[in-house]
Amino acid sequence: MNYLIKGATVVNEMQRFNADVYVKDGLIHSIILPGDERTFLQHEVFEEINAIGKYLLPGIIDDQVHFREPGLTHKGEIYTEAKAAVAGGITSYMEMPNTIPSATTIELLEQKYQRAAQCSLANYSFYMGTTNSNLEELLKVDPTKICGVKIFMGSSTGDMLVDDPYALEAIFKEVKTLITTHCEDDPMIKRNAAAFREKYGEDVPMKFHPEIRNAEACYSSSSFAVQLAKKYNTRLHILHISTARELELFRNDVPMKEKRITAEACIHHLWFCDDDYDLKGSLIKWNPAVKTAADREAIFQAVLDDRIDVIATDHAPHTLEEKSQTYFKAPSGGPLVQHSLNAMLEFYHQGKISLEKIVQKMCHNVADMFAIRQRGYIRPGYKADLVLVDLNKHYTVEKSNILYKCGWSPFEGTTFHSVVTHTWVNGHLAFHDGVFDESCLGERLLFDKH
Repeated sequence: MNYLIKGATVVNEMQRFNADVYVKDGLIHSIILPGDERTFLQHEVFEEINAIGKYLLPGIIDDQVHFREPGLTHKGEIYTEAKAAVAGGITSYMEMPNTIPSATTIELLEQKYQRAAQCSLANYSFYMGTTNSNLEELLKVDPTKICGVKIFMGSSTGDMLVDDPYALEAIFKEVKTLITTHCEDDPMIKRNAAAFREKYGEDVPMKFHPEIRNAEACYSSSSFAVQLAKKYNTRLHILHISTARELELFRNDVPMKEKRITAEACIHHLWFCDDDYDLKGSLIKWNPAVKTAADREAIFQAVLDDRIDVIATDHAPHTLEEKSQTYFKAPSGGPLVQHSLNAMLEFYHQGKISLEKIVQKMCHNVADMFAIRQRGYIRPGYKADLVLVDLNKHYTVEKSNILYKCGWSPFEGTTFHSVVTHTWVNGHLAFHDGVFDESCLGERLLFDKH
């Protein structure tokens, strides 16, 4: 089906303007401004979408999700979480390797791609995982076919910690594709955990999570990663920055495309702070931890001033039963893909960020950073990954409208003042006013490596 999206306010490339957008054969065919010639449409067959009063954005690209397949599908799976993502305006995602088994070989990685091709409503890419001993396998990766490799420099869900300094040196020196890192100093965290366990036993209050996985542990690991990247001129992207102190590691005096070291902020570190643990408890237990209000505000400022380059979710579902356990047993992570754009649009309503900046951080910069082919912008010839939002509607997050397989959200009870009404994936109208069309699935992302 071809579509004429008529009368939208287009938000694209730091501009906002009224236009009709014509989608043909899965691509953005043309952007038709008021007064432009449009006689070519007389010979076209298309469905017209009335977008007057709504805002048309490029589809959101989430560079960090955990969809839990294979091996952890009681928490989530590619099919369910990709649908939730599409409902939230996310048209492409990059998924992490800490599944069971971990995606640390080409064969295991390709099995994930094959599964996504069978069931993912959104476009997809998968990171290759690193270990202390799989450098040879990492060097076999075709950089045009995967988004990058992932190093857990701090332990989190799964068993993928890379803590051998010689292995880390070799990875930073030899791997030529983009490297992403989870940075926390594991020995430091273990010492902190032991001290709190001695004081409280197993029932450590959740509010102490940011003291166990503290700012010092984050900075120690992040600064080490930056040191290695500078030493070997590695293309490094540090995920989920959670502290004000880490921000000194990043630059805003050069264009994003020229940076060799980039950084990501996640929705939960922009929204929550340590004051929320008393109410939310383990539901906002993430690694790295949600920290102080001062950290939150500093991270938000770094998004605005371009020290932080992209906004993502780190979507990582667990069941409520798992989350209801005591501190050391309750896993870290939570589901976010359905509500990430809503959350950022709420900040827009509050006057904290512009629509143009949201699109830059959630679409353009992700596409540029990973050199994703034909995506991330509303441009003729690009894939028609598009999201239409109504900024004059509101809804409240409740169990009846949560789409994650785990069935809960840290935003439960929150009223958002924007609604995603339409999501196109490769020109296919995959979601429209709460209804999915699963007759076409997403595609594997391809990359133009520099």
